[in-house]
Amino acid sequence: MSSAILSVVAGERVPNPVRTTPSTNPANTADVVGTIGVAGPEVFVQAARAARDAQAGWAALPAPQRGQVIANVGRLMTANKERLAALVTREIGKPAAEALGEVQEIIDTCDFFLGEGRRLYGQTVPSEMPDKQLFTFRRPVGAVAVISAGNFPVAVPSWYIVPALLCGNTVVWKPAEYSSVCSDAFYQIFAHAGVPAGVLNVVYADGPDTFAGLEQSLAAGLIDKVGFTGSSEVGTRIGELCGRYLQTPCLELGGKNPMVITENADLDLAVEGALFSGFGTAGQRCTSLGTVIVHESVHDEFVSRFGAAVAAAAMGDPTQDVLFGPLLDEKFAAGFEKSLGWIAAHHQVIGTTGRVTEENPRAGFVGDPAAGLFYHPVIVDGVRADDELFLNETFGPIVGITTYGTLDEAIALGNRPGYGLSSSIYTTDPQQAFKFAEGISAGMVSVNNSTSGAEAHLPFGGNGKSGNGSRQSGIWVLDQFTRWQSLNWDYSGKLQKAQLDTVTVEADHSYLLP
Repeated sequence: MSSAILSVVAGERVPNPVRTTPSTNPANTADVVGTIGVAGPEVFVQAARAARDAQAGWAALPAPQRGQVIANVGRLMTANKERLAALVTREIGKPAAEALGEVQEIIDTCDFFLGEGRRLYGQTVPSEMPDKQLFTFRRPVGAVAVISAGNFPVAVPSWYIVPALLCGNTVVWKPAEYSSVCSDAFYQIFAHAGVPAGVLNVVYADGPDTFAGLEQSLAAGLIDKVGFTGSSEVGTRIGELCGRYLQTPCLELGGKNPMVITENADLDLAVEGALFSGFGTAGQRCTSLGTVIVHESVHDEFVSRFGAAVAAAAMGDPTQDVLFGPLLDEKFAAGFEKSLGWIAAHHQVIGTTGRVTEENPRAGFVGDPAAGLFYHPVIVDGVRADDELFLNETFGPIVGITTYGTLDEAIALGNRPGYGLSSSIYTTDPQQAFKFAEGISAGMVSVNNSTSGAEAHLPFGGNGKSGNGSRQSGIWVLDQFTRWQSLNWDYSGKLQKAQLDTVTVEADHSYLLP
């Protein structure tokens, strides 16, 4: 076994981890991708202090030059696209085509933000008094802690790290343990792109030690902003912690994403969208389809077509041409087993449930199911609005189906679980599309498209249990990583008091035309 991958603080590897843990290939659990040196909370604090120390120097670099560093990252990501994607496939089991798309999303993000180095615009604002000018400026928030999940081990971190660095912030990044080999490769590309030591620090730690390190760093005044992608439960705790220090974190949490299929929908298109968003990445996206809410008049036909499409979908070895591969690791397999336990007597199960084995086979399986954490894709028809399966995120290859009569009813069903990340409606009626978008609580709405599939220049984020209204991507994320500063400059040579020393222009308000 190779030597352990260690945390990086101020450009140096941190020795003496509290323990080491293997990162294994979920499609072939005998394949150890790498060994991770897991750090304690004190390393997180060290990294926060290093980020704090480096921040002023990094912010002093003109923004267009920081943009050039981001351009360098994009070029190196392009040169390493196939290599990094292959590592993503090997470490988390994401199909090769999707892994390539994930790295492309980093490249797209860099392409967008390299130009923002020349467009971190403020404004000039007219004053109400003479010989006075008003200005606004974007200032970096300071040192940023980024805690990310491993289902998108390199794309989602780039949504935080690229704009944070571009805006003049420094970063402490805590990636998921089960995707740490990918994370280290990601870090190496940034380091070789010209990101200085201390500007991007990486801490490999478990959840409790990360929380403890973050708590200590906030108490010491070392962290100015937190970005978190993960579960709603943990996001709630991080939100509470940040609130103690009057900080607003950037929270991107879970989803129970509805797809409404109207009576006039193109059913073949709807089936294609449901298949990809329900079972792509084995249902392990925060934007994965949770429940299909289908009009009662087309329910039977949709279920028939959807069931056939899922039965025919290729699954298995993620290096091959498959729709989806394994679950991410044993933790997620155990969580999905719990979700399968929510299937009740009143449900109609379409397809086989459980792990794919020799005794519980999947027709057309690609590769050796015994090698990895492969689970059958499941459709559960007849879910009700008070079912555990309807109300909770499942994070695995399972999709529920329920029916509706009116669009208002469909919207209410879509909002009922309390999440608000992504949503979708299949309709040929523009009025239905706009009514759905107006009524659904989700931060993202797709019309005649799946619940999954973010573009790098559109705001990404949710409401309710899916997040606190913060947004990643595009120009909107700049508000997460900059603070507005106003400046008023009086060159009149005297004190002019706003609202008091202003000139009033007189008018005759009683005048009427003859």
